[in-house]
Amino acid sequence: MTFDPERLGRSSQELAAKLRSLRKQAGLSGDRLAARCNMSQSKVSRIENGKVRPSLVDIEQILKALDAPPDLVAEVSALARIANTEWRNLRDLRRKGLGTRQSELKALEASSTEIRFFLLSMVTGLLATPEYVRASLAHSTADTRKAVAGKLERQAVLYDTSKTFRFLLTEQAVRWPVVSPLALAEQMDRLSSLTYLPNVRLGVIPVGASTPTVPLNTFTVYDSSLATVETSTGSLVLRDHQDIRSYLADFSGYERCALFGYEARGKLSEWAAVCRS
Repeated sequence: MTFDPERLGRSSQELAAKLRSLRKQAGLSGDRLAARCNMSQSKVSRIENGKVRPSLVDIEQILKALDAPPDLVAEVSALARIANTEWRNLRDLRRKGLGTRQSELKALEASSTEIRFFLLSMVTGLLATPEYVRASLAHSTADTRKAVAGKLERQAVLYDTSKTFRFLLTEQAVRWPVVSPLALAEQMDRLSSLTYLPNVRLGVIPVGASTPTVPLNTFTVYDSSLATVETSTGSLVLRDHQDIRSYLADFSGYERCALFGYEARGKLSEWAAVCRS
């Protein structure tokens, strides 16, 4: 099945309709299917009406109960994976307002316990100084005042010790000249200071470090239930457990190559000294 970003918004309803049709073709009522799957009838109903996004485990149980042939299992499983993927177009985000995006991220951070950030090319808003935040949005033609305020307001979540934050930044992300050299040195000082927070684990990956794979994108994993992957034109929101496990594995691999604690602070101090010189 071809991956088409424009199709992602319709795939959940397609999946719901397909499952409902298969149940009816099998001559099963919702109650009988629920009993075979060890699910509640209300959950089966919500899945078939598109009100609940089924997991791949749910799909496997339903298809097994329907005694679906292998080719149909492959087709529906592929559709389910697409249904668990959402495309957030950057143009649409700008049209809705960048401040709205900050509210969405704040809610996502509030509902998560452990958040992992892999930062390939820039410092994320949670870690950024005000000057860095403003500069990172300077290219936008929209009004960015609410977005700047939202990014800075979100930083308060770092001090919520009921949550754990794990940040990995490449040397490129830390040293990319988003701001002037002196302002960049201040940004590095902030990163260094955040390594002392008890619930924040912040590591840097110097150029030349041997990584298990070549990183291609910035990504964030919220608990073990959702991942977002940034591209130049938008972001993918992934809920499929296979995809999330893959990004968790990538993160663990990069984490083994990173410097933490006093080693990270030493490297940040070294790079900041170069900026100040």
